[in-house]
Amino acid sequence: MSKFWSQVVHNLTPYVPGEQPKLPNLIKLNTNENPYGPSPKVLEALRAEAADSLRLYPDPDSNKLKAAIAEFHGLSSAQVFVGNGSDEVLAHTFQALLKHNAALLFPDITYSFYPVYCRLYGIQYQTIPLTGSFEINVDDYRQPNGGIIFPNPNAPTGRLLALAEIERLLKVNTDSVVVVDEAYIDFGGESAVVLVNQYPQLLVIHTLSKARSLAGLRVGYAVGHPDLIDALQRVKDSFNSYPLDRFAQAGAVAAMQDRAYFENIRQKVITTRTKLISDLEALDFSVLPSGANFIFARHVSRDGADLTAQLRERSIIVRHFKNPARIAPFLRITIGTEYQCRSLVEALREIEATANP
Repeated sequence: MSKFWSQVVHNLTPYVPGEQPKLPNLIKLNTNENPYGPSPKVLEALRAEAADSLRLYPDPDSNKLKAAIAEFHGLSSAQVFVGNGSDEVLAHTFQALLKHNAALLFPDITYSFYPVYCRLYGIQYQTIPLTGSFEINVDDYRQPNGGIIFPNPNAPTGRLLALAEIERLLKVNTDSVVVVDEAYIDFGGESAVVLVNQYPQLLVIHTLSKARSLAGLRVGYAVGHPDLIDALQRVKDSFNSYPLDRFAQAGAVAAMQDRAYFENIRQKVITTRTKLISDLEALDFSVLPSGANFIFARHVSRDGADLTAQLRERSIIVRHFKNPARIAPFLRITIGTEYQCRSLVEALREIEATANP
């Protein structure tokens, strides 16, 4: 039936999300979900929302949520845009702010949704190689462009770009938008949100899926100059005027307001990450420095695909990327609970013992 497809569909290679297997007793370390549940205050807010009011449309502007986000970051609501997960926020950003005559720039190893959006919206793009140590060098982006976008920390590498380097880029790249995708910033980095009042070309995108344990609610947001937010709002209102339902808005407000729970959970993940890195290095893994709730690790001699398969046989799922070849030896491992990470390490010890009896 593909004869009915439009030409743009024929040209698409869709993004492939991490596997969501339904196997029993599975240790799932492949999709960077938080191993801990959301704040109890979120659950209270969701229960309260299960009422007769569900027959009514939600607030199309998500005003309470925008206010909660603005308060958290010390900004105004006019500087906040919300969407159905950060992927929808990114989609609107590509359409509203990154489609120009010059090429959009982003790293060659990064979030693989970026080239998908470019092909979907007909955006020219150019990939900029990471350094030999898988870092972003901002000097490589000092060239004519129609916009710049990168995750910080980068995905799937987990490497963090210092805030001073982002500001150095903003000082020279003044004629196009710079988008910093901070899905994982809460696990070890300093957010670029503190720069949005100084640099009108800066847009920072966040998600509540990771540090706030709300992947199942699908809530994301962007902060920036009101002119950038207005552009996103225009695209959103031309696409879907009610993107966030009542549950998503209520749960997200509660999550943004419960700072104590947020701080506790992210610190638990950071502590477990430190221990896991140490344990893996003791097993002859090389682990890239990580500011995220995952690590990117390769064994000194074992094949990444083979290790992934052997872990799966032991009901442990991690993420492996075949392409590009440069990262094929690596495993991307989500930071789980202490028990899950200990089980991973024990499985890797068992695999090593089997290979070297």
